[in-house]
Amino acid sequence: MEKAKVYFTKEISPESLIKIYEAVGKELNGKVAVKISTGEPGGRNFLNPNLIKDLVWKLNGTIIECNTAYGGKRMKLEDHLKVIEDHGFTAIAKVDIMDSEGDMPIPVKNGIHLKENYVGSHLKNYDSILMLSHFKGHAMGGFGGALKNMSIGVASSEGKAWIHTAGKTRNLSELWASLPKQDDFLESMAEADESVIRYMKGNIVYINVINNLSIDCDCNGNPEAPCMADIGIAASVDPVACDKASLDFIYHSNDQGRDHMLERIESRHGIHTIEHAEKLGIGTMNYELVNID
Repeated sequence: MEKAKVYFTKEISPESLIKIYEAVGKELNGKVAVKISTGEPGGRNFLNPNLIKDLVWKLNGTIIECNTAYGGKRMKLEDHLKVIEDHGFTAIAKVDIMDSEGDMPIPVKNGIHLKENYVGSHLKNYDSILMLSHFKGHAMGGFGGALKNMSIGVASSEGKAWIHTAGKTRNLSELWASLPKQDDFLESMAEADESVIRYMKGNIVYINVINNLSIDCDCNGNPEAPCMADIGIAASVDPVACDKASLDFIYHSNDQGRDHMLERIESRHGIHTIEHAEKLGIGTMNYELVNID
């Protein structure tokens, strides 16, 4: 597979988000979904609505989310909608909790663990997606970026349990007692990614905002403070390349917090999600970095 282009800017601003989207050169048409993490109450590391609103408006996009599979404030629809309002997202765009009317199965091709992926049923209402991800650490996956946002993030509440247990159960009450080997979970995320890409016919652009670099995800209501300085924004039509480049920025950093971040990523074998995604043919780790500063 030839090198994928990953566009990069050190500037993190509303203007640079639009600039990097335009640099990618893939126009998102029709009804556009913008997939973000709206963040658990108590955390403040999620993407700032004021940062993303101009790009969301440019695309006439609808912010999409699904309910969580754990007992926080985003598991029940009414609570989740209140969180989204409190965090300022309803002020900038329409918001759609995609599993508010249940989920739907979409097939996984060549999956080792999953033969289907359960996504919010409203996914069928969209023609294209801007996968707008906050790149940071994660307690279970090691890191969260485009691949996690597209797998766990697009999955329904029960679909999240399905991925987390590598296809053992959709029952939320059985989730934590059914966790598989770590690599099986990571591979299941990549397999879910493959199904979403194929369902959307590749009409997806991936943008990772590499800032507020905590070892904890935005799903954590009490995250550790960021341990590294902000890095910038990476974007591509290839989710594997986008996440690999984002990860490489951390590896190549001289920031004093780098080792702390890498301990979180490596202790969870985070790179394996990227490796399995490449094996499934949804992207390549071989990329060319294009600076747009």
